[in-house]
Amino acid sequence: LLNLFIQFLQPRIDPALLDEDEADGSGGSLPLKQDEEFRPFVRRLPEFKFWLWASRATALATFCTFFQVFNIPVFWPILVMYFLILFGVSMKRQFMHMIKFKFVPFDFGKPKHKGKE
Repeated sequence: LLNLFIQFLQPRIDPALLDEDEADGSGGSLPLKQDEEFRPFVRRLPEFKFWLWASRATALATFCTFFQVFNIPVFWPILVMYFLILFGVSMKRQFMHMIKFKFVPFDFGKPKHKGKE
């Protein structure tokens, strides 16, 4: 569900990664003809597919709770490792984007400006 939600929030084509020559007008551009529709934001995962896959995942998880074979004990360190791996895989694209544009989300390493004293 986390991966679906991240894909739902992202644009299909990242305008920061496109050059002027590569822009094919498939999203984020003004209409050139009278019958064209202005589409400022095209999602990577459309809303209908997001709700469809989220509903399927929720229904499958609910269905699996009715059977004793899926009632397995969970050792908490394995659960923590699973969360970290899933987080890393899901956020890989965002981390690469931040590295490319030299964005530092933390305040250490940034220059400190002094105000008027």
